[in-house]
Amino acid sequence: MWERIREIVRKEFRQTLREPRMRILLFLPPLVQLIIFGYAVNLDVDSARIAWMDLDRTPASRDLRAAFEGSRRFEIVAAPGNNAQAQLLLDESQVQGVVAILPGFSRDLERGDTTAVQVLVDGTNSNTASIVASYAGQIVAAFSGRQLAEQQRAKLVARTLAIGGPVGLGVPSVDVRSRVWFNPDLRSRNYFVPGVIVNIITLVSLILTAMAVVREKEIGTMEQLMVTPIRPLELILGKTLPFALAGLFEVILTTSAALLVFHIPFRGNVLLLLFCSCLFLLTAVGVGLFVSTVCRTQQQAVMSSFFFFMPAFMLSGFAFPIRNMPLAVQLLSYLNPLRYFIQIVRGIFLKGTGASILWPQMLALFVYGVLIMTFSALRFHKRLD
Repeated sequence: MWERIREIVRKEFRQTLREPRMRILLFLPPLVQLIIFGYAVNLDVDSARIAWMDLDRTPASRDLRAAFEGSRRFEIVAAPGNNAQAQLLLDESQVQGVVAILPGFSRDLERGDTTAVQVLVDGTNSNTASIVASYAGQIVAAFSGRQLAEQQRAKLVARTLAIGGPVGLGVPSVDVRSRVWFNPDLRSRNYFVPGVIVNIITLVSLILTAMAVVREKEIGTMEQLMVTPIRPLELILGKTLPFALAGLFEVILTTSAALLVFHIPFRGNVLLLLFCSCLFLLTAVGVGLFVSTVCRTQQQAVMSSFFFFMPAFMLSGFAFPIRNMPLAVQLLSYLNPLRYFIQIVRGIFLKGTGASILWPQMLALFVYGVLIMTFSALRFHKRLD
């Protein structure tokens, strides 16, 4: 039995590496996705271009501008004199935001009254807009805290001079100190690149498995295999094992690139990552085997594979948080094996979590994998009969 399986596996490797389309599918998707999500897809806002509209023109407004200029988060590139000019800058996308200092800004500060700083943000890109608004709010809040401290010191000096001795003036305050765990620099690359591993192993193992079986039908060699002493189970194993091994090779390749090229932190266990990849390959290869039973040509196999891959990709949490989706979609995502594998990969990479934490996701992958592979194998066996 194992001798026949070994011969089928050897034949599949030869055919896969010999056919140009198979070689492209094996090596091009990892390269393209790593380049795109490692370099091109970047949600970080390191420096935002803003305009400064100062309608007060006082030392206080200039101090606030100096605070913005001293921050590495902002670059002031324009100084509109009115609302129409500021709107034109936003309409033409020359700036990502406008900070407007209204008349009476300094006067209200000196009186101790509440004053306002208007921050207009281009909301075309909601992610960038929220980050720019947050950075601007932090700078304004820090400036407000300094102004309050100076006023309290002035009051303290005045009372000291009035009574001719030291006066204690206690001012309660809360010092907020934030600490980001797992991704301290908040780099989107650290978030996306581990998810690329999931996409690549799914795409490669699913499409290659489907195309390999359909190719036998297309060129007329499936009938020849059926009249040989090879049993259906041996044919299934011989057809799926090579692409499961190809999927593991892609995991090792992309993980190495993530560590060596993109310097993504890896805090978990490599063996656990490979074991969970094997669990997920049951699903990916099983879906590919199922696709092969409903398609007659390789073009149909590729299209059918994408019919499964794209919805699963969108509902996996790769780019869009599942908690932000409608409730019905969130419940639907529990039927998606990619959801669990992405949680596992990101947990191993960024958090260093182990099997004691990830066992629910691992159990879900095992259950889905066994069910899908069993169903696909039974259907394939029936077609052979």
